[in-house]
Amino acid sequence: MDLPANPRIAFLASNAPEAQAALKALVAVHPQHTPAEADVLCALGGDGFMLQTLHLHGGDGRPVFGMKLGAVGFLMNQYREEGLVERLAAAEPAVLKPLEMVATTESGSSFTLLAYNEVSLLRQTRQTAHLRIYLNGKPRLDELVCDGALVATPAGSTAYNFSAHGPILPLGSAVIALTPIAAFRPRRWRGALLRADTEVMLEILDPYKRPVSATADSHEVRDVVQVRIRESQDRTVTLLFDREHNLEERILNEQFLS
Repeated sequence: MDLPANPRIAFLASNAPEAQAALKALVAVHPQHTPAEADVLCALGGDGFMLQTLHLHGGDGRPVFGMKLGAVGFLMNQYREEGLVERLAAAEPAVLKPLEMVATTESGSSFTLLAYNEVSLLRQTRQTAHLRIYLNGKPRLDELVCDGALVATPAGSTAYNFSAHGPILPLGSAVIALTPIAAFRPRRWRGALLRADTEVMLEILDPYKRPVSATADSHEVRDVVQVRIRESQDRTVTLLFDREHNLEERILNEQFLS
């Protein structure tokens, strides 16, 4: 990705002591800029902080280079104080398209949220969730009895989706994963791979007896009765990665871990 020879960098850090110490060290060497005036954002923390950064600034059109200073750093590069400008100049871009979730609640309220990893539905009580699944308006599964279900992007397929025994998706595959969580009936249904432009609609059956919440990344909506999910039509974000360990390579490596 083409950046100026001396890019204006906005450093953003989580509240973790390690991230705050790194922020202090980096701004002592590189001028600090606001996100609005920067050419590139540098996120210091873990994957959770990266997702926060994307939700706050993903619509600004600026690339994000993350450095790992947290417990999990799949979306981050290794932290090094030296050579940052050179790393930015040589970095490889990964363009991500988030999912858009429109959740309707029992009260009739509607919430529209973005998810860069996944949209997940989970039962709110000890009662199992009963869901009906529609694809592009057509019913495909009349009743899924489960703890929940999720729809994952390729970038998010190695996270919660993989833990729920869903598939890992190659970056740029234009595919999303629909994965059940602890499915009880039908027992043999393991989910589906769908074109990224598919609209998935999940209807909650008997929502008063069996309440369900919907979460887009870390943003939760409770007591939903219907959730529509599709790839965003107007939002993309660009993450920057060191060439020797880019996101596509990381996703591929995840499939060969023992």
